[in-house]
Amino acid sequence: MALRDFSQDHRWLSINTATVRRQLGRDWGLLEILDACAERGIRAVSPWRDQVAAAGLANVAARLKAHGLALSGYCRGGLFTYTDAASRQAVRDDNRRALDEACTLGAPCLVLVVGGLPGALAGRPAHKDIALAREQVSEGIAALLADARERGMPLAIEPLHPMYAADRACINTLSQALDVCDALDPGRSGALGVAVDAYHVWWDPQLQAQIARAGRDRLLAFHVCDWLVPTTDLLEDRGMMGDGIIDLRRLRGWVDDAGFGGYAEVEIFSRANWWQRAGGEVLDTCIERHGRCV
Repeated sequence: MALRDFSQDHRWLSINTATVRRQLGRDWGLLEILDACAERGIRAVSPWRDQVAAAGLANVAARLKAHGLALSGYCRGGLFTYTDAASRQAVRDDNRRALDEACTLGAPCLVLVVGGLPGALAGRPAHKDIALAREQVSEGIAALLADARERGMPLAIEPLHPMYAADRACINTLSQALDVCDALDPGRSGALGVAVDAYHVWWDPQLQAQIARAGRDRLLAFHVCDWLVPTTDLLEDRGMMGDGIIDLRRLRGWVDDAGFGGYAEVEIFSRANWWQRAGGEVLDTCIERHGRCV
């Protein structure tokens, strides 16, 4: 598949709503974000569950429909690791709710951030056995996959950068994610795939080969931003495309070559920079950089 030309318009741009969840240092409501995207001819978004909950699921669904906005994904399910039967059931129940929300909003996939050591995200890891955590992740995805198949909602495993292995995701390479896909969905049915986030995987020497391995039926989402040098915060210092060192055009070429024809979803967490600016300015910059840098 030839590299699509993004320079002429922004029809393939999606905005992950975390990118503008704050403006001028304050929260920006999801319904207002959707209005601002529609005003700029942005055709797709990927909302976060907490933002949807704050605005109201029915209200968000109605606003999406009114504007004719599509979704490029829904953030997020996952966090599968647990310490006991009660926490395992709570995880499963919450992921089923995430599936139902994704279906209500018409998402093409539910993005999974799989979790790290149980309790680590709150600063209190229950143990140090990352192999056990990965077993629990595979178990949790297998259980959720059965529910997802019933609803017709694909699951997209998102490998996160290794710096998040302890607390956010113990799946850290595209190869690991695809191994889980192959084990749980060997027939490549389209029900289970991956979300390729440039921020998390740009460094991987096997990236091109693993994107090709994923192929069209496993590539469910593509996220873009940039890696700043230096990076001053492990979570909330992502760069705008073109401000860092990721060769985004080459990476998108690999994704397009593998058959992906979906949106390039901009996902930026930037507490000290972009979240301090006016939301409209951030969206306008996303449009310009999407055409020039992605």
